Amino acid sequence: NYECFLPWQHGRAHGNQALDLSTDHNKTSLGTSIAYGLPGVGAGYMYLLMSLYVMKFSTDVLLIAPAVMGLIFSISRIWDAISDPIAGYLSDRTTFKFGRRRTWMLLSFIPISFGFYAVFSPPESLQGQSLDLWMMVAILGFYSSITLFNVPHMALGAELSGDYHERTRLFGVRHIGFTLGSILSLVATSLLISEESDPNGNVRNLAANLALIAIAAMSLMIFFAVSRLKENPSFQNRVNKNPFKAFRDIWVNPHAKVLIVVLFIENLGGATIAVLTLYVTQYIVEAPEWAPVIILAYLLPSALSVPLWIPLSQKLGKIRLWVFSLVFTGMAFGSIFIITFLDSVTTRLAVMFIGAALGGMAAGCGGAIGPSVKGDVIDYDEYLTGERKEGSYFAALNFVFKSASGIMLLVTGFVLQFSGFVPNQPQTIQVKIALLSLYGLVPLVFYSLGAYLLHTRFKFGEKEHAAMKKEMAENT
Repeated sequence: NYECFLPWQHGRAHGNQALDLSTDHNKTSLGTSIAYGLPGVGAGYMYLLMSLYVMKFSTDVLLIAPAVMGLIFSISRIWDAISDPIAGYLSDRTTFKFGRRRTWMLLSFIPISFGFYAVFSPPESLQGQSLDLWMMVAILGFYSSITLFNVPHMALGAELSGDYHERTRLFGVRHIGFTLGSILSLVATSLLISEESDPNGNVRNLAANLALIAIAAMSLMIFFAVSRLKENPSFQNRVNKNPFKAFRDIWVNPHAKVLIVVLFIENLGGATIAVLTLYVTQYIVEAPEWAPVIILAYLLPSALSVPLWIPLSQKLGKIRLWVFSLVFTGMAFGSIFIITFLDSVTTRLAVMFIGAALGGMAAGCGGAIGPSVKGDVIDYDEYLTGERKEGSYFAALNFVFKSASGIMLLVTGFVLQFSGFVPNQPQTIQVKIALLSLYGLVPLVFYSLGAYLLHTRFKFGEKEHAAMKKEMAENT
């Protein structure tokens, strides 16, 4: 058939360099796994602090209007989504001896440092539109610069092993690192919230100092990773020179097409959870001091459950387990909506803790399996085209994720603004229902829909992957 014929004709057109299966390592060493996962600690810290605290920092400390911040975050995520494909394609096309992924990872620490510090250190002299503009440029700058690290780093993970299940273990280690960094960001968030409640506190100064510590740690982690990780030189210079064709190939890939739709729907559901947690705990649960502990109740199961999900994925199948995790995540956060009808702070806290813990456990599954499935889909692209363009694929999938996030952050900002939200004041029932609908019901609907589509439309499991590998080997 056409799909079986096309790959090998295309591979021959590229000088028959496409299929060096001898480099398809089945196992990665513990040292390699740790070196790969370690920068995830710094990235996890920065990403969660940006998602969790910057909106509140801006509205409650800098006194920027919620709708303005929603618009800024939406623009930043959409721009970030556009910059991802550029970074991915450039990474794929890089031919330096140091590596096409490690080169970009190493260079990224400079703009990441400037961008992250700018977000948390706006000059106190700035007010009004000048402050709005500063935050927009700073947030745009941070997300653009961390793309230079994140896209090549994710792409490298798909290259380090081509084994169907080993890849899950590798991304599982990355997820653990990312979650540990997120836990550290909770410590920072807790310190910042305490500083807000202190009449003599200086939130701006503390935020700037914490940003400097994070920048130094992230830079060291990147240096360590690039010094220890090795790239496959045979993968270099195996992507079409036309960037539009590279991304057209992604849409032609039938499995990638389904995955794109599923990820877009999933992230429509999940985008508001992190940014609204502090609002829900302060204005609905009425126990803001518990917010970091609630998030910790989400993050710890997310990291600790990864060693459970990896062997289960081998036994039950990656796709089946991922479908389960999506349904479970939606139900966990959907159940939190019931706190609308609870009068006791203690009871509301208990529901939040249970929902967060169950959602975190499910997230551990998706965090390990999701990127692994993306790697399998990239293998299928090699089967179709003879090319290795992990950067373009992860960039395109990040584009979907960030576009969905941008849309929902924009919606969140305007919902808060027009439902009558007033910072640092008791909220009306309309505001509370709006917050909990975004926090609980929206994830329930979209995660469930994503699970349904993944279960019914995605048809590239372990058997199909093995058959593809076998055919590739026979034609080499």
